[in-house]
Amino acid sequence: MASLVRRAALVALLTSSFALPALSDTGSGAYLAGRQAIYQSDYTSAEKYYAQALRADPENGKLLENVVVARLALGEVARALPVARSIEELGLPSQAAKMVIMANLIADDNLAELLARDPETQGVGPLVDGLILAWAHVAQGSMTSAMEKFDEVGTQEGLRDFAMFHKALALASIGDFEGAEGIFSANNGAVSRFSRRAALARTEILSQLDRNEDAIQYLDEVFAAGSDPSIEGYVARLEAGETLPFTHVQSAQDGMAEVFFSVGAALSSEASQDYVLLYARIAAFLRQDHVDAILLSAELLDALEQYDLAVEAYRMVPTTSSDYHAAELGRAEVLGRSGKTDAAAEVLQNLAAQSPDLPSVHVALADLQRRQEDYADAVRTYDTAIELTEQGISGNWFLYYARGISHERLKNWESAEADFRKALELNPDQPQVLNYLGYSLVERKEKLDEALDMIERAVAARPDSGYIVDSLGWVLFRLGRYDEAVGHMERAVELMPVDPVVNDHLGDVYWAVGRAREAEFQWKRALSFIDPEDTDGEADPDRIRRKLEIGLDAVLAEEGAEPLKVANGN
Repeated sequence: MASLVRRAALVALLTSSFALPALSDTGSGAYLAGRQAIYQSDYTSAEKYYAQALRADPENGKLLENVVVARLALGEVARALPVARSIEELGLPSQAAKMVIMANLIADDNLAELLARDPETQGVGPLVDGLILAWAHVAQGSMTSAMEKFDEVGTQEGLRDFAMFHKALALASIGDFEGAEGIFSANNGAVSRFSRRAALARTEILSQLDRNEDAIQYLDEVFAAGSDPSIEGYVARLEAGETLPFTHVQSAQDGMAEVFFSVGAALSSEASQDYVLLYARIAAFLRQDHVDAILLSAELLDALEQYDLAVEAYRMVPTTSSDYHAAELGRAEVLGRSGKTDAAAEVLQNLAAQSPDLPSVHVALADLQRRQEDYADAVRTYDTAIELTEQGISGNWFLYYARGISHERLKNWESAEADFRKALELNPDQPQVLNYLGYSLVERKEKLDEALDMIERAVAARPDSGYIVDSLGWVLFRLGRYDEAVGHMERAVELMPVDPVVNDHLGDVYWAVGRAREAEFQWKRALSFIDPEDTDGEADPDRIRRKLEIGLDAVLAEEGAEPLKVANGN
């Protein structure tokens, strides 16, 4: 409940919208192009078009605001400053402009102007303004004033954890690790569970206090085994007796960067992605080695389908970072998603060569090879990943499932079935596996009763999955239970109305129960949905056309297949 209150308060404080003057007719073409670009999150084009329109109407608030937002989204915080200053001089409201001005004052170490700004008219918002002011006092060496300001921010509803987290960081930044740990350990460690960075900051603080064993125990409590590969590096260093340096905040400017990052990270599940991106970009601008801010920017750009910008952001993570592998995996994923599969494969192959014992790299490479339909190499790479992975872990079901799919595509059915059954051994009720194995058995006309049981369990788990509901209808069809199949196949078409396979299946079921005209209608629909470039699809257009010419019974006879078990009445 407290976290919900905190998020609600945060969103209310930070996501206010402002009315801006309307655009004049001058430069309307560039404006319209810019608006379309910003709608598509194409910040590079948006910045260009809006800047062009701005030359024709230099005091238009909407244009000024959009140029600032586009440049900020591109990470060009310094370049956004002149436009942000123009907005402020014109007396126009713009949160983005205020963020840009504040960030540049921090970067220039201009504390005097920063402190002189009126929070009522020139502030970003109560949370950001309050925390930045506290850190400004830290920068001036006024720790008493800083602590008072952190406490003041913490009195606002839903903001206590933010304030106490930053208060602990401030104490640690000046070497008061006892004081910082006192905050982190209070209330059963509530503040230390504020975020991943809070947990890692406390780990470093415990190590600074010569409490490595406590730090190891704490990491074990907070992070599930294998859930965060970079944690293994922390544990190894602690076990070796190393005293971890406190790296999370080494200066007041680092603390101010942390303000923007922690606020942006907290907003990531509540506010729009393009809005959160502004906070992440400022955090990385104020602290260029803030890897978490860089990764957040990359993930947001990926989600916004700005793949080139996302790749560029991932490349900013240095090879010395404990998150370098995560960044490279992210970069490969984005390259693959943007159609640059060869580049993605190269990234993963290089990463596998650099870190041959890291299972996640081999899993990512195998997944890419499987998507590229390079099933033989995928099998070999999954073999390596499985060899490197601890056996008997429930979460590893996907490795066997994915390898099983690759074997099945290679027509190595015995190996495929063994992998599917191994996946079910690790995760007995996994609906994807139940459906895939059950459907495969149906297509092979093997163990149909077991296949039916598997698919019924899958449907119970995922009743709104069109693929799985289709499988249930199809196995009932294969068993000759045509009347029972009808309802399930109709439901599958409702869930996946333009899927050619599902429509084809419904046509077969209609034919089997004597509804020939409806069968022909569904087959025609199926034909219309087949992608002519998809040569590996399950729906066979030639076979569907043949069914339309002579009917399903005659097609089955031509194929030497078993006839339908019940006369169709045609």
